[in-house]
Amino acid sequence: MATTSEPRLPLSRNRILQAALELVDEGGIESLTMRKLGQALGFEAMSLYNHVANKDDVLNGILDLVLAESEPPSPVGAWDAAIRASAISVHEALRRHPWSCTLLMSPRHARPARTRYMDLLLGRLREAGFSAETTYSAYHVLDGHIFGFSLWETSHTYTAEDMSNLAAKFAEMVPADAYPYLHEHAQQHFSEGPHREVSAFELGLDLIVDGLEKIRDAA
Repeated sequence: MATTSEPRLPLSRNRILQAALELVDEGGIESLTMRKLGQALGFEAMSLYNHVANKDDVLNGILDLVLAESEPPSPVGAWDAAIRASAISVHEALRRHPWSCTLLMSPRHARPARTRYMDLLLGRLREAGFSAETTYSAYHVLDGHIFGFSLWETSHTYTAEDMSNLAAKFAEMVPADAYPYLHEHAQQHFSEGPHREVSAFELGLDLIVDGLEKIRDAA
């Protein structure tokens, strides 16, 4: 008895971009080629060009998907709460897609949603009463914290095996008698405790926002 295979789902720009996002999330940005993307979708690479212009178009498209997972600062409500909520949403999106950090900071991949976010953040600071000069620095401090911390996290992501090897290496390289405080700190990395309940990103963000509020009040 003959069996019939299920028909392939038709290609579309959105389907291509979703597949590309999954491919890059799993294997990193270097894993993205039009040939691999076509294989993942069950089509020849040439078929993709009916829906996307080239690889750069795909990269910009998946960056748009990443940005869609975050929220720009709300134009209503308290300025500090709006900026805090937005920063956390951007950070969480970057954590889910760590490869996107460096691309989003590149002028080559400037995206409309990123431009809108920048303008809304600057606007919330100005409307909160900060001068243009203070807003200039405040914007860079906030953006630097979001992207800088996310990049730092990317370089400090380890498997269970990595952590085991690192613990043994630290015990040898950082003895407690020679480096008591660094040894104490290192041990916290390899153990559970109340320190795990604190978000270092949010702690830093709160320090920045609280500091900005003091600057505004003093002015």
